[in-house]
Amino acid sequence: MNRIKGEASLSDVHESVDVSRKKIGWKRAFAFFGPAYLVSVGYMDPGNWATDLAGGSQFGYSLLWVLLMSNLMALLLQGLSARLGIVRGRDLAQANREAYSRPVNFTLYVLAEIAIAACDLAEVLGMAIGIQLLTGLPLIWGVAITVLDTILLLLLQQLGIRKMEAFIIGLIAIIGLSFLTEIIIASPSPAAVATGFIPRFPNANALYIAIGIIGATVMPHNLYLHSALVQTRKITRSREGIKQALKFNFIDSTIALNLAFLVNAAILILAAKVFFESGLTTVAEIKDAHRLLDRLLGNKLAPILFALALIAAGQSSTVTGTLAGQIVMEGYLRLRINPWMRRLLTRLLAIIPAILVIAISGEHEVDSLLVLSQVILSMQLGFAIIPLIHFVSDKKTMGEFAIKPYVQFVAWIVTAILVYLNIRMVLNEAGDVFAHSGNIIWKILIIAGGAAFVGLLLYIIFHPLINKRARETSITMHPHMEGLQQLAIPAYKKIAVALDFGKHDNTLLAHAIGQGQGNAEYLLIHIVESASARLLGKESDDYETQNDEARLQLYVQQLHEQGLTATSHLGFRNRAGEIIRIINEAHADMLVIGAHRHSGLKDWLYGETINSVRHELKIPILVVNL
Repeated sequence: MNRIKGEASLSDVHESVDVSRKKIGWKRAFAFFGPAYLVSVGYMDPGNWATDLAGGSQFGYSLLWVLLMSNLMALLLQGLSARLGIVRGRDLAQANREAYSRPVNFTLYVLAEIAIAACDLAEVLGMAIGIQLLTGLPLIWGVAITVLDTILLLLLQQLGIRKMEAFIIGLIAIIGLSFLTEIIIASPSPAAVATGFIPRFPNANALYIAIGIIGATVMPHNLYLHSALVQTRKITRSREGIKQALKFNFIDSTIALNLAFLVNAAILILAAKVFFESGLTTVAEIKDAHRLLDRLLGNKLAPILFALALIAAGQSSTVTGTLAGQIVMEGYLRLRINPWMRRLLTRLLAIIPAILVIAISGEHEVDSLLVLSQVILSMQLGFAIIPLIHFVSDKKTMGEFAIKPYVQFVAWIVTAILVYLNIRMVLNEAGDVFAHSGNIIWKILIIAGGAAFVGLLLYIIFHPLINKRARETSITMHPHMEGLQQLAIPAYKKIAVALDFGKHDNTLLAHAIGQGQGNAEYLLIHIVESASARLLGKESDDYETQNDEARLQLYVQQLHEQGLTATSHLGFRNRAGEIIRIINEAHADMLVIGAHRHSGLKDWLYGETINSVRHELKIPILVVNL
């Protein structure tokens, strides 16, 4: 883990796709397409399945209008998120850090992490259920197996953002084709489906499911994600370039999110046709749906496609959840950890509650946990949407690309609806607790939590309006350029060289001598990593230690013969830690070190010396590619 200094969101892939060089036409438009598809998988993850199945089996087609409304909300909000990233070059977490105080930002960070953990919980359970349906493996083992997708994510990130987008689009195609086939098999009545677009709530329980659908559709972590992903495209920072980027990203979002809507609608329609119309209104569990598809449709293919689509949905959502977690941590805390560690941490936070629920309550509570995860997501929405609207409405930072007053009005109406539904649901749930529970502690916690919830909402609503502190304009359409000041050329007195006694030692020493221009003292470092050296440290006197010491002395002698000043130091045990210690004790003012350019799994096998060293040392480091 290290504290980052740069402002680039997702710096590993920031502006990695250069669209400014593409010719005008479909090739340029195609180069923009991709970010919205990564975002859209969050709109069709296993959490959506639980709420869509519950809504369709219990209330038929009557909640289709909620899906449509959620999709329109998603189009608006994801468009605002993309606008923030394109125009200001900030993701939502970075913009929050600039606008709010440290305690508020930390609270928003914790809430965002809770939302990501809730989303990942749905992915874990969905994939585990899909594995169980295909193989018969116990659910608790399926949950444990999902840890392995950390390796898949790591490999995808090594391939670059375009390959990752292609992989996600492939999984989306599997989901879409699976449900298209199942809808054709089920053959629902178009007239009956059309009645589902008339707004209504059949009963109070429908409200709970509707909020779960909204939470599963409009997801807070997707707002963080989209504002960062659009920055993977390197655009021309001019008025025309930004307008073109906004236009193509709107098209990208419209296509991707409407595909997600069709998938969600297909799940709900399938549940309504197969279960609700058959009188099976209690089918709210994914496993029950899978089991009954075969019997009610009389087709062996339907349940297999159902399970495959479920696994694809969970796996595709895995990638976006990790990226969102990286954006949130770097944006709010300015901390960066290795992607695989971030993925492992996120997954463990999801696996632990899943395993506990399965172990204590059994597998029959899993679908209730899925629905609950989506309600938790819905409750976090206000804390992501409200700051976003403030940011894209600010003419000082957005310039002419600030949203129009009528768009602001619609956005605030959407926000008001979401916050109202959340508060109403919380009051209903709290009312049940107060009516049936005599535990005073629970009542106090509910009152305190509700007060904190409302207080934070009011703060983030009104703080930007009353805050008079001048904020720097972050739009970089025409940045102010200053000329270079008088340059102070450094002269290095002691240059350390980390040697591995391979064929590239000559190259490393040549670069070091070039930096010192023959006037510096050269400190030659080598770390002994034999079994004896790891155990005994500097007390080691095995063959490798003796041989390495002799080789260092030979190098020093040869440098002396060339009229150069050189000393040597042998280290033991931990490679990176010893290099850092030796350099600090010797007060070297520069390090020359070789990079063998391995990555991914090889970093786990051989270690990441350079990253570990550069984060700890404050002196210049010359990395020589070998």
